[in-house]
Amino acid sequence: MTEGDGARDQQPGVRPVAGFRPNGNGGRKRKGRKGGGAEESMVPDADFKSYYGRPVLKPPVWEWMVPAYLLTGGLSAGAALIAVGADLTGRPALCRSCRIGSFGALLASSYLLIGDLGRPLRFHHMMRVAKPTSPMSMGTWILMSYGPGCSLAGMAECLPKAWRTRGTLGAVVKWTARVSGISAAVIAPALASYTAVLLADTAVPAWHEAYRELPFVFTGSAAASGAGLAMVCAPVSEAAPARRLAVVGAAIEIAAALRIDHKPEFELTTYTHGEPHHLRKISEYLTIGGALVAVTLARRSRIAAVLGGLALLAGSGFQRFGTFEAGVESTKDPIYVVKPQRERLDARRREQAEQAERAAEQGEQ
Repeated sequence: MTEGDGARDQQPGVRPVAGFRPNGNGGRKRKGRKGGGAEESMVPDADFKSYYGRPVLKPPVWEWMVPAYLLTGGLSAGAALIAVGADLTGRPALCRSCRIGSFGALLASSYLLIGDLGRPLRFHHMMRVAKPTSPMSMGTWILMSYGPGCSLAGMAECLPKAWRTRGTLGAVVKWTARVSGISAAVIAPALASYTAVLLADTAVPAWHEAYRELPFVFTGSAAASGAGLAMVCAPVSEAAPARRLAVVGAAIEIAAALRIDHKPEFELTTYTHGEPHHLRKISEYLTIGGALVAVTLARRSRIAAVLGGLALLAGSGFQRFGTFEAGVESTKDPIYVVKPQRERLDARRREQAEQAERAAEQGEQ
């Protein structure tokens, strides 16, 4: 090994690639200067320890409040959609339970979001800017647009029954709740999916590389959790639409999650190992079990409907926490940052070399 090679290997911040040795020859034997002999490198295999043992990326500073916010926001959106369908098809008990549940989940979601800010009392500063290229800014305005309609519809259902059903006041309350519920339902799909865009827009490898699948995971999870809430709170006779939505939402969530597991990108292996894998497997079992109960026993048994709904709610929660933990894990080990970067760099260099060869061949012709 020459002096230049040693200097290059000791440069701060230069990271070796997995499977390669830092001798400038890829860990392979290289021919000697005479006699065609071979020279075995005595340098040990490179690892992915970063400079001074520090991670390449800083792990997200978010705590448990953020995945809990992801859960409650999706739950509120899913329940709001079911409430509108129940209102328009004459299912008052289902409509009332979903409106109140959606409003309650919105309050919890707002508390979790504001509580996780560095300075919670300054949350209103987020409304000073509307930046279409920022998922955080757009998410703030989505939540602000969704909140009034969801809140009015939920508060209308909390009024005394006489106020909601009798005379002119009852008609006004019913009309206000219906219009408010429809306005919330129009924005509900954006609320259910924007959090996935928010995660994927970060530099966290596991979230960024799953940017195509995460919106489907979160939207399907939101639909399944909203349906689970309806199965728990509404009578069996009115919960048929919720049971059907539970199956559709569970199918979308599981299909998108499995697609993430089987993608070849190295960064996504955090989803299939360790604590994130354990959480997501529990989510998969609970969600599939809840969907199966929804199409079988829950059609006749109130107890089965409650158990199936709770399984769907729990499955959605485990899915959000598992996705969150997968992103955190991908920032702790430098291999999830360095190895993909080196692979992309090598691919770019090969492409440039091929283009140069083609240009040379065309020049000779």
